[in-house]
Amino acid sequence: MNIIEKLKQALPGNVTKEPAGAVIGEKEIAKAAEILQEYKAGKTNLESRIIDNEQWWKLRNNEYVEGKKETKASAWLFNSITAKHADAMDNIPTCNLLPREQGDSEAAQMLSTIVPVVFERNHYERTYSSVWDDKLKFGTGITGVFWDTSLSDGLGDINIKQIDILNVFWEPGVTDIQMSRNFFHCELMDNDLLEQKYPQMQGHTGQSMVDIAKYIYDDAVKTEDKSVVVDWYYKKMRGTVTVLHYVKFCNGVVLYASENDPNYAEKGWYSHGKYPFVFDPMFRAKGTPCGFGIIDVEKENQEQIDDLDTAIVTNAKLATQRRFFIRADGMINEKEYADFTKPFVHYSGSGNPKDAVMPIDMPVLPNVYVQILNNKVQELKETSGTNDFSRGSTTSGVTAASAIAALQEASSKTSRDMLKQTYSAYEEIVALVIELIREFYTTPRTFRIIGDNAAEKYVSFSNARIKPQMRFVGGGMQQAEYKPIFDINVKAQKQSPFSRISQNELAVQFYGMGVFSPNQADMALPMLEMMEFEGKDSIIEAVRKNAMVPQLIELLVQLAPIVESEHPEMGGLTQSVAPLLQQFGVNIPTVAAQTPKFETNPLGEAVESSKNNLTNKAADRAAEMASVM
Repeated sequence: MNIIEKLKQALPGNVTKEPAGAVIGEKEIAKAAEILQEYKAGKTNLESRIIDNEQWWKLRNNEYVEGKKETKASAWLFNSITAKHADAMDNIPTCNLLPREQGDSEAAQMLSTIVPVVFERNHYERTYSSVWDDKLKFGTGITGVFWDTSLSDGLGDINIKQIDILNVFWEPGVTDIQMSRNFFHCELMDNDLLEQKYPQMQGHTGQSMVDIAKYIYDDAVKTEDKSVVVDWYYKKMRGTVTVLHYVKFCNGVVLYASENDPNYAEKGWYSHGKYPFVFDPMFRAKGTPCGFGIIDVEKENQEQIDDLDTAIVTNAKLATQRRFFIRADGMINEKEYADFTKPFVHYSGSGNPKDAVMPIDMPVLPNVYVQILNNKVQELKETSGTNDFSRGSTTSGVTAASAIAALQEASSKTSRDMLKQTYSAYEEIVALVIELIREFYTTPRTFRIIGDNAAEKYVSFSNARIKPQMRFVGGGMQQAEYKPIFDINVKAQKQSPFSRISQNELAVQFYGMGVFSPNQADMALPMLEMMEFEGKDSIIEAVRKNAMVPQLIELLVQLAPIVESEHPEMGGLTQSVAPLLQQFGVNIPTVAAQTPKFETNPLGEAVESSKNNLTNKAADRAAEMASVM
């Protein structure tokens, strides 16, 4: 039974009637609306800054400022933001899940392949890009992680989407939204669709209880036929457990309340007990979960650049357009004088016409002002961390990809710092996704997994392996509830083009240096141990294996006469050497060991044949070589 059907049963024919025993009613909604207005008042300055920053992003910052309408808006700040956004898109995160207990290793391996598919189905790359837009422009990007019952043909699935910072409200003064007593998410909805989806809204649309701040749009956006729908999240303590509850209301009408639903009244809306929103601030500030972005830091510098740029361009225009003083009684034909295509200019009267005309000399700005402008531009680029090196361009003629990658690495400290904060927020998003899988994946879901060699396979997964379960503890004497917990390891999903080219160049250099040559393994291994690069462990393992090839060849050459003469009795040698050869794809037939031959020593004692002893020695040597490596 969906939410609408429950509401229809709870409110038969009377939209103002509350269900019997309802915890959330008109009184609670009125109180929530008051709290929402209080939270909104505490966010006024932030909203004004966000709306202003959006105008700076669109290069419209001067259009609405008195006296600035003629000022030319340059795009240096815009370029800095897009450069940082490009860095973020080159390092889209992905995750690998590690179990905290050995028994959960299989579930962790399955989740490591399934969670990226969940993100892919949600088109997370698009969401990630939008969140980074907000992070760079406004100082904070917000991601919401919800369970949507309308997805997967009504089966329900996880919905990950970007949240507009103007539409959310929290307790003023908190730095972590999870510490806020309440959290509100507001959204405009067409009145006709609202009445169609929630029949109890008939006659209750119109003037909303809360006014959402709006951006300055280029298009004419009408909101008269819309109403504000509020998603109200709040927490309650039930014993020692924090329970999250959820209410959807509009204009004082309860559309849904988890405390009024017997299925959620005790356990809460989400079992994880957290607000399903993750904030990713850029430059943090005290007393708020939000930060401030590049525009907030650089807008004053950009404004000075615009003023200088406009002044220089205006002076250049005036200097190239000649102007003259002309006496009123000079009797000079002004139209002909101003038209440089006219070969003759007529005048009447006597006297020298030059006495009636005087050119206006425009002062030329000294070069120091151009230098000041260039210094301001350089200041903006340096303080925003988007200098030439970070963008992959240099003025010294560096063209090698490895050199450019090294320069980028050295100049991208701010980008790496921002990415680390984003990766921390991504861990929270993945944790929420895992908790929703744990709670709602009661029916097995099928996922298509693409392996390392582009091989496809299909796996089925449900929450049976990760949901809370009873396990024996205390030496197996008693049972207690156990919930598998996973550590989230975040890494970049992609590399920048220069990083990939640099990696390829490094491989070519290794090949040219003979690192992969078996004869140079002794020198190559210490060098590789000192270096740091992607895939270092696999390269070291390959060089170590290559180092064993000459020893194997030498061993086989030494054993060739023995193999030829004592082939039937070489079972011991085969057992020692075969595993060593199999690492290189060389297989020799295993010969069953026969009864060893004996001979009499000088004391008359029966001992094993000396040939067999030689074989054993060779086998021991092979085993010794293998153990050394």
